[in-house]
Amino acid sequence: MAIDSVLAVGEWLAWLRNLEGLIRTVGYVGLFAIVFAETGLFIGFLLPGDSLLITAGLIAQRGELDIVTLIAVLLVAAITGDATGYWIGYRAGARLFQREDSRFFKKKHLQRAEEFYEKHGGKTIVLARFVPFVRTFAPSVAGAARMPYTKFAFYNVTGAVLWIFSMTLLGYIVGEAVPNIDLLLLPIIGGVVLLSLLPPAYHLWRERRRSASERRLEEGS
Repeated sequence: MAIDSVLAVGEWLAWLRNLEGLIRTVGYVGLFAIVFAETGLFIGFLLPGDSLLITAGLIAQRGELDIVTLIAVLLVAAITGDATGYWIGYRAGARLFQREDSRFFKKKHLQRAEEFYEKHGGKTIVLARFVPFVRTFAPSVAGAARMPYTKFAFYNVTGAVLWIFSMTLLGYIVGEAVPNIDLLLLPIIGGVVLLSLLPPAYHLWRERRRSASERRLEEGS
């Protein structure tokens, strides 16, 4: 068991190292495509989100990317990605929830986004930016629920600005403030990735706890 845990950590650290190489290889066009797919297409839940933006900010701080160009490219990708997801949901409607699972589509993520939407309403489009998995499916849920597009567009732009600026500038500022950042790069990115996973983990724990309570009430009645 301990050996498996060590191997898992090693694979995770290798993935973080590869993320740097990926960004350098794909450049602005590739970053646009990744963020667009993560926010607008159902395959997006497989892609890196917060960790990608933070790492891109760190690389920009080194002068390998221009921070203004980077933020502009990512903003356009995030806004158009969400808009695409909205129109997919708007046109597909209820058929989305009848679709069978596949390699690139998991109904459970769509249902989780629907629950998030029912609880938070329009604010879901903003909040979902910071919740892995939910941010991929939330725009389609909003479209399927026929949220007025003007309202959706407001939340879309607001969420994109908050997400892109906070994540990329966090990486940029940390890279500027911390000496010998290369030595601490993996722990910093890893810590942020873990923090980004806390909201969905808490949400899942709370839902399971509520389900267990409901089952106990049904058994006792």
